[in-house]
Amino acid sequence: MSVLPENRRLRSASYSHVGMVRQINEDAFLELPEHGLWAVADGMGGHAAGDYVASLIVDSLRRALPADSLSSYTRALRTALTEVNSAVREETRRRGLGMMGSTVVTLAINGDQGACLWAGDSRLYRLRDGELEGISRDHSYVQDLQDSGLLSEAEARVHPRANIVTRAVGVEDTLDLAMINLDILPGDTYLLCSDGLNKTAEDHEIRDVLGHTDPWQVVRSLVHLGLTRGAPDNITAIVVKAS
Repeated sequence: MSVLPENRRLRSASYSHVGMVRQINEDAFLELPEHGLWAVADGMGGHAAGDYVASLIVDSLRRALPADSLSSYTRALRTALTEVNSAVREETRRRGLGMMGSTVVTLAINGDQGACLWAGDSRLYRLRDGELEGISRDHSYVQDLQDSGLLSEAEARVHPRANIVTRAVGVEDTLDLAMINLDILPGDTYLLCSDGLNKTAEDHEIRDVLGHTDPWQVVRSLVHLGLTRGAPDNITAIVVKAS
């Protein structure tokens, strides 16, 4: 347990599993409660590329020092991710590959304020007063179809192009990050996860598990739930509880 600025008490836990099909875990995660920072990155482009980009993201975010204000910290995180994007673009050309990239979702908290930065379909959820809410919104082909009313959520889960993202670190020369500001309330629970979880577990199942008090038991249970469904992809979960 760590005491963060303005005495906001947060407990967190993280867990990652390669899944039941993949040979390499291309997910990477960061749990830095002392800095008020958590992140999940889901690499793309094969194990020679995806795990490299995801690890580079985590290492770069780890080196971004927390600032006095949340806005200053989020600017530093944005700068770090932009620099990673440029480095990956250069490395992709050097290796002669078609694509290397990674999704990313981050949660930064300072006192009773938080911010989420993301690109791709790794997600941030919030459980508040028993209600589960998706904070991030997928940058993906099927999400665009859903937004246009052409696809239901159930259809999106099994769509043959469900794995195609429209934003990610390293995919374009300019990184387009989305951001949302949050009020952090006592009793809130936050979940950061790669799509290996939300594509195998229903929202109501995630909600029920997040209601338990111990973050470590929560992440273990969430990953186990995905594994019982065959876990065709890597699964990573981070849970943060505010009190």
